[in-house]
Amino acid sequence: MSGEFGGDIITITDEDGVSYELEHLDTIEMDGVYYLAFLPVNDGKGDEDLGMVILKSEHGDDGDDYLVTPTDEETDRAYDKFMEELFAEEDGPEE
Repeated sequence: MSGEFGGDIITITDEDGVSYELEHLDTIEMDGVYYLAFLPVNDGKGDEDLGMVILKSEHGDDGDDYLVTPTDEETDRAYDKFMEELFAEEDGPEE
């Protein structure tokens, strides 16, 4: 993971019109698809219950890129890869 925290904050709105502020933690690529990991920004409104949020980047027909909710299977695979990379960094290089 990049190890750089505190810079990239985005606001997303769900299908019910509820907005959330998220801090971007890292991006990984799997099978040509980019997955982004976020943590909710603790703004005192109770969003801290969300935990890690994983979204994927999709290229729209209009040429723009969008963040969308991945399938449960994609989310599980991406989460496993994020955790694998995180723990690999914590353990340091193998000798």
